[in-house]
Amino acid sequence: MSSHMAPADEKNANASTGSELGTLDSLDMTPDQERAMKHKVDIAIIPYFLSSLSTQYVNIGQARLANLEKDLHLKGNQYDIALTVFFVSYVFFEVPSNLAIRWLKPHRWICFIMVSWSIAMILMGVVNNFGGLVATRFILGLAESGVFPGITLLLTTWYNRNEQNFVISLFYAGATLAGAFGGILAFGIRHMDGVGGKGGWAWIFILEGLLTFLCAIPAWWLIPDFPEDHRVLKGIDRERWLHRLTRNQGVTSAPLPFSWRQVWRAFGDWRTYVYALGFIGIAEPVYSLSLFMPTIIKELGYTNANANLLSVPPYVFGFITTILVAIASDRLVQRGIFIIGGMLAVIVGYTILIANVSTGVKYFALFLCVGGVSPCVATSTTLIGNNYGPVYTRAAAMGFFFSVGNCAGIISSNVYPNSTAPRFIRGHSIAIAFSFMTIICISILMASNWRENVRRDKVYGAVAPDGSDAHPRKVLTPEQKATWGLEGLSELEIIELGDRHPGFRYIL
Repeated sequence: MSSHMAPADEKNANASTGSELGTLDSLDMTPDQERAMKHKVDIAIIPYFLSSLSTQYVNIGQARLANLEKDLHLKGNQYDIALTVFFVSYVFFEVPSNLAIRWLKPHRWICFIMVSWSIAMILMGVVNNFGGLVATRFILGLAESGVFPGITLLLTTWYNRNEQNFVISLFYAGATLAGAFGGILAFGIRHMDGVGGKGGWAWIFILEGLLTFLCAIPAWWLIPDFPEDHRVLKGIDRERWLHRLTRNQGVTSAPLPFSWRQVWRAFGDWRTYVYALGFIGIAEPVYSLSLFMPTIIKELGYTNANANLLSVPPYVFGFITTILVAIASDRLVQRGIFIIGGMLAVIVGYTILIANVSTGVKYFALFLCVGGVSPCVATSTTLIGNNYGPVYTRAAAMGFFFSVGNCAGIISSNVYPNSTAPRFIRGHSIAIAFSFMTIICISILMASNWRENVRRDKVYGAVAPDGSDAHPRKVLTPEQKATWGLEGLSELEIIELGDRHPGFRYIL
């Protein structure tokens, strides 16, 4: 596809962005109108959170305690290989999926991949050897790869920047709660061992796959698309909501036709790589806990069944900290400081796990690890979503962010061999090192974004707090263009500036 827009595309883009300021003012809502419309949007978006409850990378750790390795005759590092292949396909498809979701429409794409991974999950429950497990895990990773990047991208287009961490955190908190729910479910399902001639581990996969399928079917009707073509908001309501978004997000929220120029901008920005490195430092502890927490708890001296149940409370605590941090982060419109604080808690937690202390203290350390890292996933995702535009630049940057971050799953799958039990010094030390890397990356990004904000204030003057100085549907006079240093640029070219627009300010 060419990086240049066809004349018709440019005409449509200009038509969607060129209206007079007086018309824009008439789209402003009263506080009561805004609350009512936000409630309507929340009701439309909430079904998305259902899909997070059936995310499936958690359950293989529970299935392992239900004799998966024994029944499939896994030897040596074959279990670790089965974990790894999931992330190989998972990482590969995230960027293409994030670029495709706008064209295919979220309700179609998410529904399709949920059905696909439910089938893969069910097939995991009927395999009888190592080869079958590897093949179905690879397919599962391919199917699931578009969920988290796609849904978080969509959420950044629906909400103001100072609201995004809460709604994204609700989505991720659902995934954290799935860790708790998975432990309880696995505890119950493992008692089906022998039913239908299958082990308890097989029923964990089959029943959770069926649950995903049941969530996927209504998703076709329940999942919303992007704001500009959504079925719930129509006519003047849709115009008012789009106006609300653009007043807050500036030109980064404006819908534009696809162009490769927007995509390459993401990969030409050094910050994209620092964001991604910061996220892999968060994701490594997340995957280590998701894949091996039942094993870690078992090695503390508990039985397999108790290990399933004792994995629940840390995830419940992670759910709570995720919501509380999101509320505080949105209220203060700050992201980085909360990520740094969370990763410091993770470092303390893993240090305790390595230390020669009592079982109770080590179990407490798991609360620090899960409670510290869980909010960082959503908050770091919100941070990159807050600071990129236009839309396909954001899609590419966020897709790459997830791809690099989820490479952590490949690392985590291979650093907890049974030979390092019970203290797992290698795995825990690697998690600590990655946590330090995140702190360094986030500190660099905070400093860079702050410095650029100060520079723009000095050169162009302070901007309106609501972002309306960079409103994409605000037609600028020649004098205003000169003030912003935008002489000679068309309205379309101004919109394509995205976060480089002089009226845009980065969130720290």
